[in-house]
Amino acid sequence: MSLEAFLTSAKAEAEAALERVLPAPGDPLADAMRYSTLAGGKRLRPALALAFHDVLGPSGAPREEVAESAAALELVHTYSLVHDDLPCMDDDALRRGKPTCHVVHGEATALLAGDALQSLGFEVLASRPRGEAFAPRRAEAVLLLARAIGAGGMAGGQALDLAASGHAHGELRTAGRLKEIHEKKTGRLLSAACELGAVLAGAPAESRRAAAEYGDALGVLFQIADDLLDVTASAAVLGKSVGKDEAQEKLTYVSVYGLEGAVAERERALAVTLERARALEGEPGLLAALAGYAAHRDR
Repeated sequence: MSLEAFLTSAKAEAEAALERVLPAPGDPLADAMRYSTLAGGKRLRPALALAFHDVLGPSGAPREEVAESAAALELVHTYSLVHDDLPCMDDDALRRGKPTCHVVHGEATALLAGDALQSLGFEVLASRPRGEAFAPRRAEAVLLLARAIGAGGMAGGQALDLAASGHAHGELRTAGRLKEIHEKKTGRLLSAACELGAVLAGAPAESRRAAAEYGDALGVLFQIADDLLDVTASAAVLGKSVGKDEAQEKLTYVSVYGLEGAVAERERALAVTLERARALEGEPGLLAALAGYAAHRDR
């Protein structure tokens, strides 16, 4: 299967799973949850989980339930975006080509929608795939995601990112701090997506570690590409505000290395990710293609 075909199929599976697990429309909180989650997006995290499940599987679980477990990652990812866009964080008015959740539904409802999406993500992970035989895998999945998004992961990375913003904190604006921020803020959840696929497939510990290492490398690569897009892409193509990193004096690969240096860092990160893909699949295959996509995407 080509990368394009896989991404199209995985996105369709994730979209269908999200429709099954999200609350029905009709009240302000549910509407806000659905507005942000169903606003589009690449669905990269569920796609990564499905890719590793398929590469390391089969798991024996019903496909729809595997897809729902993978879609839990998108619920948690969306929660993080809703909160990141709030005025107390990045104060952004555009996401996925649409007004952000707090612009449409108000700050209080957006905050609660993010909370509810995180809770729903864990509810789904704790209950899919169903059946006693999959109980150990469900427990591993919940622990994996909790570690990825807490103080040692996504939330901690966001706190470091906020602390490093602005020229007043020059001692925090180093290449080492930049790497730590992106490994935690972006990399941990992408790594968890890869390892979740291995967990769902019932893969051995060695394969789980290899999946997580690939995800770590992919996370760095993805964030470098994101930093470059904030400088080089248009809002119409990217679907969110551009130039805001510089305006908010964010610590980015472009601010540390310059534009040409950031491009060089992206290519180095791509080489590392491809090496880790080879360790998992031998000849270049789906995982290598996903790395190339993450590096050179246009949005």
